[in-house]
Formats: sequence, structure tokens, C-alpha cells
Amino acid sequence: MAMTTLFNNWDIVAKGWYLVTASKTISQATVQSFTICGQRIALFRGSDGQVRALDAYCPHMGTDLGIGSVDGNQVRCFFHHWAFDGNGQCQDIPCQDSIPSGAAVQAYATEEKYGFIWVYPDKVAPRPVAEFDELNGEALAVVADAPLTRQCHHHICMINGIDVQHLQTVHHLPVDLSLSLQQDGEQIDFTLSGELLDTNWRERLGRIILGPRYAYSMRYAHGCLGLLTMMQEVRWIPKLHMLYAYRPTEAGETFIQPIYVTKKRPGLWGWIVTHLLLWLTRLSYYVLRGEDGKIYDNIRFSTERLLPVDEPIARYVRYVNGLVPSRWSKRSPAVSLSEETLSSEPISSEKEALNGEHKQGRTTDFDLCASSAPQGDPEQVSKTRQRE
Repeated sequence: MAMTTLFNNWDIVAKGWYLVTASKTISQATVQSFTICGQRIALFRGSDGQVRALDAYCPHMGTDLGIGSVDGNQVRCFFHHWAFDGNGQCQDIPCQDSIPSGAAVQAYATEEKYGFIWVYPDKVAPRPVAEFDELNGEALAVVADAPLTRQCHHHICMINGIDVQHLQTVHHLPVDLSLSLQQDGEQIDFTLSGELLDTNWRERLGRIILGPRYAYSMRYAHGCLGLLTMMQEVRWIPKLHMLYAYRPTEAGETFIQPIYVTKKRPGLWGWIVTHLLLWLTRLSYYVLRGEDGKIYDNIRFSTERLLPVDEPIARYVRYVNGLVPSRWSKRSPAVSLSEETLSSEPISSEKEALNGEHKQGRTTDFDLCASSAPQGDPEQVSKTRQRE
């Protein structure tokens, strides 16, 4: 049965927390509009210090509320001064006492975390912005790097962290990793661990410094946020943490905001250790970023010929296809995805519907092949930059 999937689909925006802007951008009693995932959203900070988010266009005549003003904990339209509260309800119309039905705009849940304002495409979010388990409840030191763009869908960019093959072929990292996986609704954890290789002087030096084993984990939330924990199971170096916040742009590109995070340590020595770990995290990222950019700026992605070693990628695609489309989507999937999409059963080499020609509204069956050639139509390739 044909269906439209979420994976690599520019027309469908999954429910999730999307990074908008740095918290310092919206000072008290200010309002500003942003285009997020194709939606114009007005953010304003009330007199109570809380950030609120509304659809930007006033229901009266459509003026952008971002050019208005903040009045207490409400935003007032610049044109005719209609005032809206954080729930999107009109509370005041200067020229009359009564409020007509329909005098409201869509409100969105907001959260301030990691130094940024995040918006969820519903009035209430089912869970907060994702966290690192080991940093939960800790005071954090956070450094945001300059944002960047990639020339493909963010679902494709996010595969990078769990593509085991490319760690050796592209980055020449001497490690043989195996996968463990745990899923909790719209959040999924991939942990890859294994032995550092011991075939040349470079690999032996790595074993002397780090020890015989290495592991890292990627926590994906909502298909738009990646939390990377590096340096697990190694000597000397504490765990390093960074986030990647993703969102699609109207230009058919992916906006990416890298953020480095660590526990804030007290005292002068604690300050030195804290900033050393942040520097090491950034260094680790920059060592790999250029090589990865060559790939994700020059790709027409396909899952047609995935191998057994690509199991993490296949699992990730199935996870994304199980997410829930938001009101920001241009269109919804034609058929609801089954519970099998969220299954944690091992991937087999049988055909599975993982991806499709989204702009055409049709689905392709892809091979997770071992030794035999795939039977699917070779023309059915997922295109990362299909735009209307």
C-alpha cells in the first residue's frame, strides 16, 4: 500500500522542539518574528520574564505581530492594537468592548535551554527539550558555535553520527564498533562501542592513550535534535557532550546549530577543567566537520542498497517514519504508519519500506542487502533536495 513517509520529506515537519534564537535576543518587553520550518512565529518576553510564541499574523488584517509591542504579558498588534495573551487569545480591542469569536492565533509551547529559545509546534509539549542523562540536574557550562547549513535534508545530516562505515573510510578512525539501541517514544539512543584496533603504530598509540575500548552514543529527539556523548569507556578523558539542533529552511537547506555542553565545576581549577573540556569537544567536532561537509553538501541520498553493517541507519529511518507530523507540515502522510515502524526487533535483509519519492507521494521498497543484488527499481532514489 502506497504511503508518504516522513523521512527525507521536505513537506512534512515532525512534532519536536525546534531551536529558534539565542535567549539573549529576546530581552524583556520585546517581540520579534522568525521564520521556523516555513512558519512565521512571533516570540515575545512578558513582564514576568517568560517567553511566549504565537503565530505571527494578527487574525484581524494579518499584520505581523513581530512589529508590535509588549504590554505586560501580552503582545499588541502595531496596526489596530489588538492584544493577545500567551495562549493566543485576544484580550483587548481598543475600538470596542466585545471580543469576536475567532479573534485568536495559534500558541506554541516554549522552553529556554542551553542558552536558546525552543518552540514546539503545539500549545503543549509532551516532554521537555532532551537532556544528557549524566548532566541532568547539573549546572551547565554552554558554548554555542557559529551555525552552518548543509545542502540536504536534516534527516540525512543526522545519519552521520551513526554511520559506522564512514568512521574508518572517511575519518580513518581505528575502531570496530557494534550497536546497542534503546527507544523511548520520540527519543532514541544509539550506543556504538568496541575495541580499538591494533594493527599499526597509530592504532597502538591510541590504545595506550585511551585504553583498549571506545564508545560513543547519539540520542536523537524528534528527528531534529542530536545529543552526542563522546569518550565513553576510555582512560583519562571525561565524557564530552555536544548538541546538534536541526531545522529545514525554505531554501531547501538544513540549518544546524552546534552547542558544546559540560558540567560547570567550582573554583579556579574547576573553571580551567570546564573550559578545557569544552575546547576538546570543539576540537573533536572540527577534526571531523570538514570531511563530513564534503559528503552532505554533495549527496542524493538512497537507502536502496544498505548492507547489514548499515543497521543503525535503517533503524534511524524507521524511527523517523514513526514520528508524528505537526501542523507546520505542508501535507500529512497518506497512510498512518504502523507500530512496526517503532519496533526494536533486529533489522533483517528482507525488503522494508524505508523511504520514498516524497514529492511524488509514492513509496519505494529498499533492500537491506547482504550478498544478493536488490530487486527494486534502481530509478526509485530518494532525493534530498526536491523542491516545488
